[in-house]
Amino acid sequence: MNDERIEYVMQKVSVIIPTKNSAKTLQKCLQSIQNQTYSNIEIIVVDNFSNDATVSIAKKYTKSVYSKGPERSAQRNFAAKKSSGTYLLILDSDMYLHKHVISQCVLALTPEHIGIYIPEKVKGTSFWSRVRDFERGFYNSTCIDAVRFVRKKDFNRVGGFDEQLNVAEDWDFDRRISAIGKMVEIKAYIFHDESSFVIRKYIGKKKSYFDGLQLYINKWKNDSIVSKQTGFWYRMVWVFIEKNKWKRMGRHPILTLAMLLLRSMVGFEYLTSKIINSSAR
Repeated sequence: MNDERIEYVMQKVSVIIPTKNSAKTLQKCLQSIQNQTYSNIEIIVVDNFSNDATVSIAKKYTKSVYSKGPERSAQRNFAAKKSSGTYLLILDSDMYLHKHVISQCVLALTPEHIGIYIPEKVKGTSFWSRVRDFERGFYNSTCIDAVRFVRKKDFNRVGGFDEQLNVAEDWDFDRRISAIGKMVEIKAYIFHDESSFVIRKYIGKKKSYFDGLQLYINKWKNDSIVSKQTGFWYRMVWVFIEKNKWKRMGRHPILTLAMLLLRSMVGFEYLTSKIINSSAR
């Protein structure tokens, strides 16, 4: 490794984490950042006025703890302004990192690439958590995924997150970053803690997103990418079979059937919501 590369990989990485009553998962998230094989890291937590122990937990790991609302987009933009790193890692408080994530991100972000996709694994003890993990594996580096590691200068170049969007703001940011450069995926995983996964709550959470999703759809005028992200054909069929991914379904028939059932329930609720909203106009 030459001197130029050594200087390149030792640039500071700012990990930005928006929180809201995140006490159950935040410590594991922050501990995984501390345990990275890459050392030049700062952690910035922006809390949306939690009423649990979120802030006190955050302060055990970083002095950069702020209060800001009203939603994740504003929190992330605020964190980016407070950051001093060359790179930004955009993380959620219910996620934790394999120890090589940040080192692999820095090495992969060559002048040829502008952003990094980090593959995600869903962690939980229930059968449905296994189903969610199986499902999530089909989305890596697709239009359903979202970039998580970028240069701060490129984050600023595209204007950060759209603070008018509270849903699909990560898709929106991904689209604007992707428009100015190439993406690449690393091998190390982000782990998403869904240990409390319950189908009824999951469907209810998705239903709460539908109205906000319409703002994103309208912003992009329901173009071809939006149609893939929200439409039946890609979300229920093609994303699971493209690039020979159908072979994975063949190896796990029970998980495949359960996954399609779960996707069908979400899709039914989405279509019902669209019909109700159309009738109300």
